[in-house]
Amino acid sequence: MMRPYEQRFVWNLDWNLLRTFMVMVEQGGITPAATFLGLKQPTISSALKRLEAQVGKRLVNRSSTHFSVTPMGEVLYRETSTIFGSVMQLPILLSGAEDAVTGQITIALASHIACPHFDAVLERFNAAHPDVTYTLSINESEEVITRVEQNRVSFGICLVSHKRPKLNYRVLYREYFGHYCGPGHRLFGKTGLKLSDLQDEVAVSFQTDSSAGPLFELAGLRARAGMRSELKGVSSSLSEVRRMIMCNVGIGALPIHVAARDVAAGRLWQLPPATNLPAIDIHVVTNPARSQNRAEAVLSQMLADEITGTPLPERSYS
Repeated sequence: MMRPYEQRFVWNLDWNLLRTFMVMVEQGGITPAATFLGLKQPTISSALKRLEAQVGKRLVNRSSTHFSVTPMGEVLYRETSTIFGSVMQLPILLSGAEDAVTGQITIALASHIACPHFDAVLERFNAAHPDVTYTLSINESEEVITRVEQNRVSFGICLVSHKRPKLNYRVLYREYFGHYCGPGHRLFGKTGLKLSDLQDEVAVSFQTDSSAGPLFELAGLRARAGMRSELKGVSSSLSEVRRMIMCNVGIGALPIHVAARDVAAGRLWQLPPATNLPAIDIHVVTNPARSQNRAEAVLSQMLADEITGTPLPERSYS
């Protein structure tokens, strides 16, 4: 049972203040939040003061040159984001209340997702249910998982370094990474290369191949080749890592099945090693607390059936 104070708090809270606070945190300050919302800066400052008065806690530390969120503000932002995700679902749930499969599907994906099995499911689903609409967004894997946790997307497809306990994970496919260089590199087009030929070469890679990231095995691949440990270029986007490789900024690792077309077109050249390549699992991440509309429920079931009915070796791309 709620205590009297808690009941008063719920009924007296101005929910618009929560939305303003969430935007403030995501935009990184009062001024950018005002620009984003189309309001004046004093209006945002006043909203922050009113919210802090209602919760009885300082939510941000700010000065003319500094803006940061307090630990209490982090808690409030996290919960507000979850509330916002639930509210975003309301029109979708209402629009999908009929017998027909309708509604909006929002999917957050890491940048390098390339999965023929998923594409085939999406094509079959769209052909069977033409009234469904879609929003697909590209984010870093940790941000994908955060958006799923905050209930702001239907599901996510991404790399996973550590599993958050409230979410569900299923391996969608497995991919293998190999080393590549661009046309301007001294090793481009050469055959019979050995791993030792990559000794002391400079490298580019993804931001998530650090020791704590989901692509940490790529660092091990470079170490096996004796390449320089300090990266010359990093990006969270596969297309930009690919660009750096093609422009000869450095050697880089890419999913073999994704790079195959560029190899065939003469834009990339695969380098050693040819065996014992890093195997990376790509997961479908879902939030069991989400109230799915009909479109989400049907697509999720079709995807689950595809995963269950197709052995992992057939969903492994190399």
